[in-house]
Amino acid sequence: MLNISPHSVEEHLKKEKLYSIRLVSTPRTGRIVTWWLLGILLLLVLLMFVPWQQNVDGAGQLTALSPEERPQTIQSPIAGRIDRWFVQEGQYVKKGDTIVLLSEIKEKFLDPDLLPRLQEQVAAKGGVIQSSIDKANALGSQIDALNSGLRLKLQQAQNKVIQARLKVRSDSTDLVAEIQNYAIADTQLTLGRNMYNKGLISMVEFQRRQEKFQNMSAKLISQENKLLDSKNSLLNAQIELNAIRAEYMEKTSKAESDRSATLAYVAEAEGDLAKLENEYSSMLVRNTFYTIRAPQDGYIVKAVRVGIGENIKEGEPIITIMPANPKMAVEIFVRAMDVPLLRIGSKVRIQFDGWPAIVFSGWPNVSVGTFGGIVNNIDAVESVNGRFRVLVVPDPSDEPWPAQLRMGSSVYGWTMLDNVPIWFEIWRQLNGFPPNMMKDENIREKDAGAKKSDKEEK
Repeated sequence: MLNISPHSVEEHLKKEKLYSIRLVSTPRTGRIVTWWLLGILLLLVLLMFVPWQQNVDGAGQLTALSPEERPQTIQSPIAGRIDRWFVQEGQYVKKGDTIVLLSEIKEKFLDPDLLPRLQEQVAAKGGVIQSSIDKANALGSQIDALNSGLRLKLQQAQNKVIQARLKVRSDSTDLVAEIQNYAIADTQLTLGRNMYNKGLISMVEFQRRQEKFQNMSAKLISQENKLLDSKNSLLNAQIELNAIRAEYMEKTSKAESDRSATLAYVAEAEGDLAKLENEYSSMLVRNTFYTIRAPQDGYIVKAVRVGIGENIKEGEPIITIMPANPKMAVEIFVRAMDVPLLRIGSKVRIQFDGWPAIVFSGWPNVSVGTFGGIVNNIDAVESVNGRFRVLVVPDPSDEPWPAQLRMGSSVYGWTMLDNVPIWFEIWRQLNGFPPNMMKDENIREKDAGAKKSDKEEK
């Protein structure tokens, strides 16, 4: 029972035939399962210490790196009617190839001779402007002539005023002389009367003195009249001078007013001419809009408007074109909490929708069907649903992307971060902690140190 004897009898017993022994013995299958479980547990424990590369994942789609290489919709610059199609969907077109021909539908532009008529209006308005300019120049010459005539008339009138002023001065001097002569004659007459009364002179002498006094009195009155006439002549000359100034001022003002009105009309006509020339130039440009041409080399993807005779509005899309040979890129959208972990130049692994792949996000070296990329740009603002867009371009050191890829295909990508044990990654995921930023911070510190050294060298 205790199995302590050197002579064991177990070898001679067939335990499988003994029911009681079979009940207390361990089944062989259980032992095999136990060893398997122990092996799996040991394998899992060992796997916990296997390096795992942390990553930031995000979904997106395939696009072009340059905006001009992305699919674009060709719009109609004018309202019109579709007259003829020159392409079909899927056709390759070159830059400048005709896509569709439009015809006019607006009443304002239906006249087939609209351009010649506008050109005639421009020529006519130009002739009117030139005539008005000539009129303004003639009025300017008339103003110059009036100013010259005014100067001559004023000089003539001023000379008359000067002559009249000198005449007044001369008459005033003569009046002073006559007043003195009159005073002398009056004195002599008074003395002669006294002497006649005393009998010292004869009657004849006294009468001669009376006659002389009367003559002096007449001359005095005459000289006073001459002085008044001279003053009146001076006043008339001054009035004539002012009248000449007023007359020429009126003529000059009227001519200047006519000239200003003519120049104002010229300015208004030049504005109308500019509008006509603008309209004529716009019509020349509009005539080129009837033919819609391909803006660049590419493939016709889809016709938004179809048929013949269908009306379209200004700015309405007509057809979609896909540029040829675009530089492919991937736009993936990551969470805001993961944006600080990314930087320009970070390595990215990409899985294209519809492309067979076996993905191990933490072990990119054993992933099959994934392709390498490099972060080219990180948007500074959110794009959709609080996520930020990251543009990824092909990694030149990795396998090239498939040529069969099409614009707009769904993709899934993850950015490679630091290497950590699997147990740490599981612990981080369970606690909701962000990925390890140590590697990224070290890289940034190196970049900052390099920039600092460059500045010191400069």
